[in-house]
Amino acid sequence: MGKYQIRKTSDGQFRWTLKASNGETLLTSETYVSRQGCVDGVASSKVCVADKNFDKKTSVSGQPYFNQVANNYQVLGTSEMYSSTSARDNGIDSVKRNAPTATIEDLT
Repeated sequence: MGKYQIRKTSDGQFRWTLKASNGETLLTSETYVSRQGCVDGVASSKVCVADKNFDKKTSVSGQPYFNQVANNYQVLGTSEMYSSTSARDNGIDSVKRNAPTATIEDLT
C-alpha cells in the first residue's frame, strides 16, 4: 500500500509526496501556503486517477515524466524523470493503483 507524506518546507510552506509500497517516490506536489491546502491536495490526488488526470510530458533533455492534474486541470503532482516512456507509463499505473487507498503520514 502506498502512502502520502506531508512535510513542511524550509520556507514554512507544505508539500506532499506519494510513495509506492516499495518506498519509491511516485509524485511530488507543488508547495502549499497552508497545511489544510496541502491536505486538500492529497484528497484531490486520491480521487483524480482517471486517464484524463495524467499529462504525459518529455523534459527538454528528452526524459519522459508526467503530471497528475485535477479535474480543473491544475497540476497536483509531478513525477520524477524516467528512462523510457514505458517506465513512465508504469509510474502512472502505479499512481492509479496506490493513490486511492494510500495512507497519510503527517510529518509536519
